[in-house]
Amino acid sequence: MDAIAMIVEGEPVTTSEIRTLQQQAHLSKQQAVDLLIQDRLQKAAMKHIQVSEDEIDKEIARIAQQNGISVAKMQKVLKKQGIKWGKYRKSIREALKKRTFFKEKVAPTIPMPSDEELAQYYETHKEMFIVPATISVMEYAAPSEAKIKQFLRTKNSKGIRSKRLKKSTYSMNPALLNTLLQTPVGSFTAPMNAGDRFIVYKILAKTGKHTMPFEAAKGAVAARWRQQQQTQAVKDYFQKMRTEANIKILR
Repeated sequence: MDAIAMIVEGEPVTTSEIRTLQQQAHLSKQQAVDLLIQDRLQKAAMKHIQVSEDEIDKEIARIAQQNGISVAKMQKVLKKQGIKWGKYRKSIREALKKRTFFKEKVAPTIPMPSDEELAQYYETHKEMFIVPATISVMEYAAPSEAKIKQFLRTKNSKGIRSKRLKKSTYSMNPALLNTLLQTPVGSFTAPMNAGDRFIVYKILAKTGKHTMPFEAAKGAVAARWRQQQQTQAVKDYFQKMRTEANIKILR
């Protein structure tokens, strides 16, 4: 039997939702309740955030480009997976709203770390900064951004120069390294301006491993530190919001 268990800022939470979350995430009832309360509080906090259809289109195009496929191809892939296009667009809208919410409400509360804090974080979390020793890629280059974007959409290599490279991560530019590490094997990076040409990389393989020295890893260390701080900041934000929220427990 399903019934309304509580009302959080005017949004109902049902007993069925609580049971389902408990089973799917292997949580206690209280943990499930806490997560669902946070979900409703987040929805309440994001009510003022508007996301246009154009913004959704641009985000979908970015995701498709990153995966080296067209938007039309993406639609076909999602359809095969049983995901309706309207539902996918709705999930993108929610993701963009969360991104805006975080930028407006949470990010400003996170302080900038000192070099000493980052160095200490690195020393106690070295296992997080083990990376592949080499990354094999196929580099595609074109004289203009429009041409390289057209290649990503169509995979037509006419007018595109390509070469296979095996890049060592030991002395790689940190920005490029971060991009290659974040791009899954088989996927393409976003286009990069190389001065006299635009290039993209398709990741072919990532092999070996080594621990990045602190100076080379500093950007990644800062990103990991921020991620940890963000998690705590979000938790603190909703904990404070919860103390002031209108929550009615019905059963």
